[in-house]
Amino acid sequence: MSSPTPLPRWLGVSLLLLIAVSFASNHVAARLAFDHGANVATAVAVRSMGAALFVLALLAQAGVALRMSAPTLRRAVGIGLLVAIQSLCLYSAVARIPVALALLAFNTFPLMLGLISWAAGGERPSRRAFVAMPIALFGLAVALDVAGLARPPAGAATAPASMGVGVAFALGGAASFASALYLTTRWLGSTDGRLRTLVLMLVVTTVAIGAGALGGRFDWPADGIGWAALAALTVLYSSAITALFVLLPRLGAVNNAAVMNFEPIAALFLGWVVLDQHVATIQIAGALVVIGAIVMLTTGRR
Repeated sequence: MSSPTPLPRWLGVSLLLLIAVSFASNHVAARLAFDHGANVATAVAVRSMGAALFVLALLAQAGVALRMSAPTLRRAVGIGLLVAIQSLCLYSAVARIPVALALLAFNTFPLMLGLISWAAGGERPSRRAFVAMPIALFGLAVALDVAGLARPPAGAATAPASMGVGVAFALGGAASFASALYLTTRWLGSTDGRLRTLVLMLVVTTVAIGAGALGGRFDWPADGIGWAALAALTVLYSSAITALFVLLPRLGAVNNAAVMNFEPIAALFLGWVVLDQHVATIQIAGALVVIGAIVMLTTGRR
Protein backbone atom coordinates (compact mmCIF):
# COMPACT_ATOMS: atom_id res chain seq x y z
CA MET A 1 0.00 0.00 0.00
CA SER A 2 1.40 3.39 -1.00
CA SER A 3 1.90 6.07 1.63
CA PRO A 4 -0.54 9.02 1.68
CA THR A 5 0.61 12.02 -0.31
CA PRO A 6 2.12 14.59 2.10
CA LEU A 7 0.29 17.88 2.44
CA PRO A 8 2.05 21.14 1.49
CA ARG A 9 3.83 22.61 4.48
CA TRP A 10 1.67 25.76 4.59
CA LEU A 11 -1.51 23.68 4.56
CA GLY A 12 -0.22 21.26 7.20
CA VAL A 13 0.75 24.11 9.51
CA SER A 14 -2.61 25.83 8.99
CA LEU A 15 -4.56 22.68 9.78
CA LEU A 16 -2.49 21.97 12.88
CA LEU A 17 -3.04 25.52 14.11
CA LEU A 18 -6.77 25.02 13.62
CA ILE A 19 -6.61 21.77 15.59
CA ALA A 20 -4.66 23.50 18.37
CA VAL A 21 -7.35 26.20 18.55
CA SER A 22 -10.00 23.46 18.73
CA PHE A 23 -8.21 21.79 21.65
CA ALA A 24 -7.87 25.15 23.42
CA SER A 25 -11.56 25.89 22.80
CA ASN A 26 -12.44 22.51 24.27
CA HIS A 27 -10.74 23.44 27.53
CA VAL A 28 -12.35 26.87 27.63
CA ALA A 29 -15.75 25.22 27.07
CA ALA A 30 -14.92 22.79 29.89
CA ARG A 31 -14.24 25.65 32.30
CA LEU A 32 -17.53 27.27 31.27
CA ALA A 33 -19.34 23.98 31.93
CA PHE A 34 -17.67 23.75 35.37
CA ASP A 35 -18.75 27.30 36.17
CA HIS A 36 -22.33 26.31 35.38
CA GLY A 37 -22.72 23.16 37.45
CA ALA A 38 -20.88 20.33 35.70
CA ASN A 39 -17.96 18.61 37.36
CA VAL A 40 -14.75 17.01 36.10
CA ALA A 41 -16.00 13.40 36.02
CA THR A 42 -19.06 14.39 34.00
CA ALA A 43 -17.05 16.37 31.45
CA VAL A 44 -14.39 13.69 30.95
CA ALA A 45 -16.97 10.89 30.66
CA VAL A 46 -19.17 12.71 28.13
CA ARG A 47 -16.20 13.98 26.12
CA SER A 48 -14.47 10.61 25.93
CA MET A 49 -17.67 8.75 25.07
CA GLY A 50 -18.27 11.23 22.26
CA ALA A 51 -14.74 10.70 20.95
CA ALA A 52 -15.16 6.91 21.14
CA LEU A 53 -18.38 7.07 19.10
CA PHE A 54 -16.66 9.38 16.61
CA VAL A 55 -13.78 6.94 16.06
CA LEU A 56 -16.14 3.94 16.03
CA ALA A 57 -18.01 5.53 13.13
CA LEU A 58 -14.72 5.98 11.25
CA LEU A 59 -13.78 2.34 11.86
CA ALA A 60 -17.17 1.16 10.65
CA GLN A 61 -16.90 3.31 7.52
CA ALA A 62 -13.44 1.93 6.76
CA GLY A 63 -14.50 -1.66 7.46
CA VAL A 64 -11.77 -2.18 10.06
CA ALA A 65 -12.31 -5.27 12.20
CA LEU A 66 -12.68 -4.57 15.92
CA ARG A 67 -10.15 -7.20 16.94
CA MET A 68 -7.05 -6.97 19.11
CA SER A 69 -4.92 -9.75 20.58
CA ALA A 70 -5.25 -10.31 24.34
CA PRO A 71 -1.69 -9.13 25.21
CA THR A 72 -2.10 -5.99 23.08
CA LEU A 73 -5.51 -5.31 24.61
CA ARG A 74 -4.08 -5.55 28.13
CA ARG A 75 -1.35 -3.09 27.22
CA ALA A 76 -3.86 -0.75 25.61
CA VAL A 77 -6.01 -0.83 28.75
CA GLY A 78 -2.96 0.01 30.86
CA ILE A 79 -2.15 2.98 28.63
CA GLY A 80 -5.81 3.94 28.73
CA LEU A 81 -5.62 4.18 32.51
CA LEU A 82 -2.73 6.65 32.16
CA VAL A 83 -4.73 8.69 29.64
CA ALA A 84 -7.69 8.65 32.06
CA ILE A 85 -5.47 10.03 34.82
CA GLN A 86 -4.19 12.68 32.41
CA SER A 87 -7.73 13.69 31.42
CA LEU A 88 -8.99 13.93 35.00
CA CYS A 89 -5.91 15.82 36.15
CA LEU A 90 -5.94 18.34 33.30
CA TYR A 91 -9.65 19.10 33.66
CA SER A 92 -9.17 19.39 37.43
CA ALA A 93 -6.47 21.99 36.74
CA VAL A 94 -8.71 23.84 34.26
CA ALA A 95 -11.45 23.94 36.91
CA ARG A 96 -9.13 25.70 39.42
CA ILE A 97 -6.79 28.04 37.56
CA PRO A 98 -6.84 30.09 34.34
CA VAL A 99 -7.10 27.78 31.33
CA ALA A 100 -3.96 29.14 29.64
CA LEU A 101 -1.80 28.55 32.74
CA ALA A 102 -3.17 25.01 33.16
CA LEU A 103 -2.33 24.18 29.53
CA LEU A 104 1.06 25.84 29.85
CA ALA A 105 2.01 23.64 32.81
CA PHE A 106 0.62 20.59 31.01
CA ASN A 107 2.60 21.33 27.86
CA THR A 108 5.82 20.47 29.69
CA PHE A 109 5.05 16.85 28.76
CA PRO A 110 7.65 16.82 25.91
CA LEU A 111 10.33 17.56 28.51
CA MET A 112 9.03 14.76 30.74
CA LEU A 113 8.83 12.37 27.80
CA GLY A 114 12.51 12.93 27.01
CA LEU A 115 13.50 12.30 30.62
CA ILE A 116 11.32 9.17 30.88
CA SER A 117 12.82 7.77 27.70
CA TRP A 118 16.34 8.48 28.96
CA ALA A 119 15.64 6.92 32.37
CA ALA A 120 14.27 3.81 30.65
CA GLY A 121 17.52 3.32 28.76
CA GLY A 122 16.75 5.34 25.67
CA GLU A 123 18.92 7.87 23.91
CA ARG A 124 20.50 10.57 26.05
CA PRO A 125 18.85 13.99 25.51
CA SER A 126 20.75 16.23 23.12
CA ARG A 127 22.72 19.32 24.11
CA ARG A 128 19.83 21.37 22.75
CA ALA A 129 17.48 19.59 25.17
CA PHE A 130 19.72 20.32 28.16
CA VAL A 131 19.61 24.01 27.21
CA ALA A 132 15.86 24.08 26.51
CA MET A 133 14.75 22.31 29.70
CA PRO A 134 16.01 24.85 32.27
CA ILE A 135 14.79 27.72 30.06
CA ALA A 136 11.34 26.15 29.97
CA LEU A 137 11.31 25.63 33.74
CA PHE A 138 12.35 29.25 34.30
CA GLY A 139 9.60 30.49 31.98
CA LEU A 140 7.07 28.25 33.71
CA ALA A 141 8.04 29.67 37.09
CA VAL A 142 7.52 33.20 35.75
CA ALA A 143 4.22 32.35 34.07
CA LEU A 144 2.88 30.72 37.23
CA ASP A 145 4.15 33.66 39.33
CA VAL A 146 6.15 31.53 41.74
CA ALA A 147 7.95 34.62 43.04
CA GLY A 148 4.74 36.63 43.47
CA LEU A 149 5.81 39.39 41.08
CA ALA A 150 2.67 39.52 38.96
CA ARG A 151 0.00 42.13 39.53
CA PRO A 152 -3.09 40.94 37.64
CA PRO A 153 -6.14 43.20 37.30
CA ALA A 154 -8.43 43.55 40.29
CA GLY A 155 -10.60 40.50 40.79
CA ALA A 156 -8.54 38.39 38.39
CA ALA A 157 -6.11 36.86 40.85
CA THR A 158 -6.23 33.17 41.73
CA ALA A 159 -5.86 32.18 45.38
CA PRO A 160 -2.34 30.80 46.07
CA ALA A 161 -3.70 27.53 47.46
CA SER A 162 -5.93 27.00 44.42
CA MET A 163 -3.06 27.90 42.09
CA GLY A 164 -0.78 25.35 43.76
CA VAL A 165 -3.36 22.57 43.53
CA GLY A 166 -4.18 23.45 39.93
CA VAL A 167 -0.53 23.45 38.88
CA ALA A 168 0.02 20.12 40.65
CA PHE A 169 -2.89 18.61 38.73
CA ALA A 170 -1.57 19.99 35.42
CA LEU A 171 1.95 18.63 36.02
CA GLY A 172 0.50 15.29 37.13
CA GLY A 173 -1.46 15.18 33.88
CA ALA A 174 1.71 15.98 31.93
CA ALA A 175 3.60 13.13 33.61
CA SER A 176 0.75 10.69 32.92
CA PHE A 177 0.50 11.78 29.29
CA ALA A 178 4.26 11.54 28.76
CA SER A 179 4.21 8.01 30.19
CA ALA A 180 1.29 7.07 27.95
CA LEU A 181 3.11 8.38 24.86
CA TYR A 182 6.27 6.48 25.76
CA LEU A 183 4.43 3.18 26.32
CA THR A 184 2.34 3.66 23.19
CA THR A 185 5.43 3.87 21.00
CA ARG A 186 6.89 0.78 22.70
CA TRP A 187 3.78 -1.39 22.91
CA LEU A 188 1.21 -0.22 20.37
CA GLY A 189 3.25 1.22 17.52
CA SER A 190 1.98 -1.39 15.01
CA THR A 191 -1.67 -1.20 16.12
CA ASP A 192 -4.17 0.64 13.91
CA GLY A 193 -4.35 4.17 15.27
CA ARG A 194 -8.14 4.30 15.08
CA LEU A 195 -8.57 1.03 16.96
CA ARG A 196 -6.02 2.12 19.55
CA THR A 197 -7.83 5.42 20.06
CA LEU A 198 -11.17 3.63 20.45
CA VAL A 199 -9.84 1.39 23.23
CA LEU A 200 -8.18 4.31 25.02
CA MET A 201 -11.34 6.44 24.91
CA LEU A 202 -13.49 3.56 26.17
CA VAL A 203 -11.12 3.07 29.11
CA VAL A 204 -11.14 6.79 29.89
CA THR A 205 -14.95 6.84 29.78
CA THR A 206 -15.17 3.85 32.14
CA VAL A 207 -12.71 5.36 34.62
CA ALA A 208 -14.47 8.73 34.58
CA ILE A 209 -17.87 7.14 35.21
CA GLY A 210 -16.37 5.08 38.03
CA ALA A 211 -14.69 8.14 39.54
CA GLY A 212 -17.96 10.06 39.45
CA ALA A 213 -19.92 7.20 40.99
CA LEU A 214 -17.40 6.56 43.77
CA GLY A 215 -17.02 10.23 44.58
CA GLY A 216 -20.74 10.89 44.55
CA ARG A 217 -20.13 13.96 42.38
CA PHE A 218 -21.34 13.04 38.91
CA ASP A 219 -22.95 16.46 38.38
CA TRP A 220 -24.74 17.70 35.27
CA PRO A 221 -24.89 21.35 34.16
CA ALA A 222 -27.38 23.53 36.03
CA ASP A 223 -28.53 25.68 33.09
CA GLY A 224 -28.59 26.07 29.33
CA ILE A 225 -25.16 27.69 29.18
CA GLY A 226 -23.64 24.71 30.99
CA TRP A 227 -25.32 22.21 28.68
CA ALA A 228 -24.21 24.15 25.60
CA ALA A 229 -20.64 24.24 26.94
CA LEU A 230 -20.71 20.48 27.65
CA ALA A 231 -21.94 19.78 24.12
CA ALA A 232 -19.33 22.15 22.67
CA LEU A 233 -16.40 20.58 24.52
CA THR A 234 -17.51 17.13 23.35
CA VAL A 235 -17.76 18.17 19.70
CA LEU A 236 -14.53 20.19 19.81
CA TYR A 237 -12.48 17.44 21.44
CA SER A 238 -13.90 14.63 19.28
CA SER A 239 -13.38 16.51 16.03
CA ALA A 240 -9.90 17.74 17.00
CA ILE A 241 -8.55 14.38 18.16
CA THR A 242 -10.05 12.63 15.12
CA ALA A 243 -8.78 15.25 12.66
CA LEU A 244 -5.32 15.02 14.20
CA PHE A 245 -5.09 11.25 13.78
CA VAL A 246 -6.54 11.39 10.25
CA LEU A 247 -4.12 14.12 9.14
CA LEU A 248 -0.95 12.83 10.78
CA PRO A 249 0.00 10.43 7.94
CA ARG A 250 -0.23 13.31 5.44
CA LEU A 251 1.61 16.03 7.34
CA GLY A 252 4.97 15.26 5.77
CA ALA A 253 7.84 17.26 7.25
CA VAL A 254 5.69 19.43 9.53
CA ASN A 255 6.85 19.16 13.13
CA ASN A 256 3.63 18.37 14.97
CA ALA A 257 4.72 19.02 18.53
CA ALA A 258 6.11 22.47 17.79
CA VAL A 259 3.00 23.70 15.97
CA MET A 260 0.62 22.25 18.56
CA ASN A 261 2.30 24.37 21.24
CA PHE A 262 0.13 27.20 19.93
CA GLU A 263 -2.64 25.75 22.14
CA PRO A 264 -1.78 27.71 25.33
CA ILE A 265 -1.55 30.95 23.33
CA ALA A 266 -4.99 30.31 21.83
CA ALA A 267 -6.31 29.47 25.31
CA LEU A 268 -4.88 32.73 26.67
CA PHE A 269 -6.88 34.75 24.13
CA LEU A 270 -10.05 32.62 24.35
CA GLY A 271 -9.95 32.61 28.15
CA TRP A 272 -9.80 36.41 28.11
CA VAL A 273 -12.66 36.79 25.59
CA VAL A 274 -15.00 34.04 26.82
CA LEU A 275 -14.20 33.71 30.53
CA ASP A 276 -12.76 37.15 31.32
CA GLN A 277 -9.63 35.45 32.68
CA HIS A 278 -6.71 37.87 32.95
CA VAL A 279 -3.03 37.25 33.60
CA ALA A 280 -0.29 39.81 34.15
CA THR A 281 2.08 40.92 31.40
CA ILE A 282 5.03 39.22 33.08
CA GLN A 283 3.09 35.94 33.09
CA ILE A 284 2.44 36.26 29.36
CA ALA A 285 6.18 36.80 28.87
CA GLY A 286 6.90 33.66 30.89
CA ALA A 287 4.41 31.70 28.76
CA LEU A 288 6.19 32.78 25.59
CA VAL A 289 9.54 31.68 27.08
CA VAL A 290 8.13 28.23 27.84
CA ILE A 291 6.64 27.79 24.39
CA GLY A 292 9.84 29.01 22.74
CA ALA A 293 11.88 26.52 24.77
CA ILE A 294 9.57 23.64 23.85
CA VAL A 295 9.69 24.61 20.17
CA MET A 296 13.50 24.67 20.48
CA LEU A 297 13.39 21.19 22.02
CA THR A 298 11.04 19.65 19.46
CA THR A 299 12.52 21.15 16.28
CA GLY A 300 16.11 20.07 16.81
CA ARG A 301 17.91 17.56 14.64
CA ARG A 302 16.75 14.03 15.57
